Parts: sequence; structure tokens; C-alpha cells
Amino acid sequence: MDEMNGNVNVSQASTLKETDKKCPQCGGVMDFDPNIGGMACPYCGYEEEIVQEAASAAELDFEKAENTDNCDWGAKKKQIICKSCGAETIYDALEVASECPYCGSNQVMEANDENTLAPGGVVPFAITNEQASANFKQWIGKKFFCPKLAKQSAEPDAFTGIYLPYWTFDTDTFSRYSGKYGIDREERYKDSQGNVQTKTVTDWHRTSGTFKLAIDDELVQGSERHDSAMLKGLEPFETEKNVPYKPEYVAGFVAERYSVGLKAAWEKAKESISKKIKSKITSKIIEDNHADHAKDVKVSTTFNKITYKYLMLPIWCSSFKYQDKVYQFMVNGQTGKVYGKTPISVGKVILVIVIILAIILLFLCCFGGFGSLQNILNNVGN
Repeated sequence: MDEMNGNVNVSQASTLKETDKKCPQCGGVMDFDPNIGGMACPYCGYEEEIVQEAASAAELDFEKAENTDNCDWGAKKKQIICKSCGAETIYDALEVASECPYCGSNQVMEANDENTLAPGGVVPFAITNEQASANFKQWIGKKFFCPKLAKQSAEPDAFTGIYLPYWTFDTDTFSRYSGKYGIDREERYKDSQGNVQTKTVTDWHRTSGTFKLAIDDELVQGSERHDSAMLKGLEPFETEKNVPYKPEYVAGFVAERYSVGLKAAWEKAKESISKKIKSKITSKIIEDNHADHAKDVKVSTTFNKITYKYLMLPIWCSSFKYQDKVYQFMVNGQTGKVYGKTPISVGKVILVIVIILAIILLFLCCFGGFGSLQNILNNVGN
């Protein structure tokens, strides 16, 4: 039943009882624990295994998919009634998981509302927030251009564990291509003073052929709410280690459904796959013909046996402050890889530039002669 709450369209949605699980020993709310890969009570330490019926998420036929369009994030809201305390809370319609702000119970919403596809699989968190913090300190310590004081003082704010939506695509590709490959050779000639000189000449030849490539788990982000470059920096994920989706895996974490629909995601995947194919074909042309160059490579590709998975992937989000400025970063919740932004030391940048210039000048003095150096200095002076 829909109702109007001000200017916001609010719909009713129910939560899943599996994730508001109470500890049988102390009654506390149990969360998913990356250390054990199962449910655990943060109060008394009671653990419980998550039972799986299959090894991984199924590959689904792209041609038979329904609900392939994009979904607007934030355009609609949903009202959740907490099963534990009865409090009513409003969430964005595409949120999958959060917690009740009143009693702390896990709120994992039904996955079949709002005309969106349900997740097929999840890559569970394997890195704890403590491990994410340690990885961050190691990562920032290796940033040469980051000021020393920032490295010493940088402490991440509280980590937020988020499951973000991703699409993966498998397909068998068949490509026809044409192009040119070039083979270099040395050619002698006489200059205006009659001296014999050599120059490199490239002989170009036409080529064409076919190319096959099987694509496995081409990854496409299913959300546009976050910094796409930062998310790209966290890749790769070991998506083959996914498990069939169960709401217990997102208990205690924030999660969101996709806003980039299946159809739009496939267009992005095709663009990425096409670039990979062209790059591989270009390398193949050079290698097969023992060539030095390739150019004018044109490729026509057909995509067959397209399948997809809708996965939820784990990410730790945090930030740190340095000189009143906030720097965000993320940690891959599966592999521990860190990616983000850090402050830059202007002094270190200047030092590197000075060193590079000194090396260039030294090279000119040793190999180009002092005359060449004098000419450069004269030109700078003019």
C-alpha cells in the first residue's frame, strides 16, 4: 500500500527474520563475522554456521532476464517496521540492509520489491574492520608524496561495511578484424653535404582474420552513488568465490541494490570487452607477423551465450582528516586492497622535479657536450 508522506512516495516493506537473529545464549543481536564466515554474537561470542545449499550463484540467461531497466536511487522511500521493537523507519527504496536506529536490530529488507531483481550471490566479507585499519596504515605509509606528519597522524574514522551491487557477465565472442602491420627497416641515404646517413622506414602490409575469446565474470558496477574511480581501484574481486545469496551474509552491514540496470550494465560490459578484444587482436597481429607496429585495426564482434550474475561485493569505507581536510578511502572487504586519496607534500614534489632536472642536465653535459647545454641555457635566457 502506497501513501504520500509530504512529497515522498512511501511504500511498505517487510524485513527478513533470518537476519534479526537473537543469540540463544544471551539474547544479543547476531551479525555476520568475517573471521568465521558465519553468524556470531558480539557480546558473548556464540557462533553459528550459515548453511548453504549450493556452492555458488547460478549463471542466468541474459536473453530471458526480466526487470532489466535502471532504478532511480532516492526517488522513492519505504517504511520499515522493526520486528524487534515495533519502531517505524523510512529508508531509501533501494537499500537492502541497515539497522534499526532505535534498538540496533538488523534490518534486511525483502529483495523482491520495487521491481528489482534479487541478488543471486554474495562475496562475503573476509577482512575485518581491524584488518582494514591495519591495511590502511600500511598503505598510507608507502605513499611517497604524502607528508610524513599525515602518515603519522592519520587515523581512520569508524569503518562502515557496505555490500555494493555488481553485475558479472560471461560470453563467448567471435570477432572478424582487418588492419595493417608495419615492419621497420634501416635505409641509407646521403644528406645535403653528401654524407651517408640512415633512417628507419616502415613497410606496411594489410592483414585480416578471425579471433575468439571467452569472457568470464566481466565486472560492472551496479551503483552510481559512489566514486567509480575509487571502486575501480579496489579491483579485482575474486568473484568466483561467491556464495548463493542469503540475507544472513549482510546482517550487521549496510547494503544497497543496483541502480544501474541489467540492460545498461551489459552495454558497459560490451564496451569494456570490445576494448580488451581490440587490444588482444592488435598484439596478435604484431606477434603473428613478427611486426613492429599495427594500425587501422577494425574489429566486428558478435557475443554469444551471454549469461550474468547479480552479486553483492564487500567494501569497507572510511576517511581521515589532515589539516582540516577530509580524505576518503576504501578497502576491499575480500582481499584487503586499499585505494583512496591522500594529501600531497609540495616540498617532496619540488624535490623530485629538481632531481629529474639535475639528471637531465648531467646527461646533456656527459653525452650532448657543453655546447648543447650552453645552447639550452641561451634559449632559456632568450
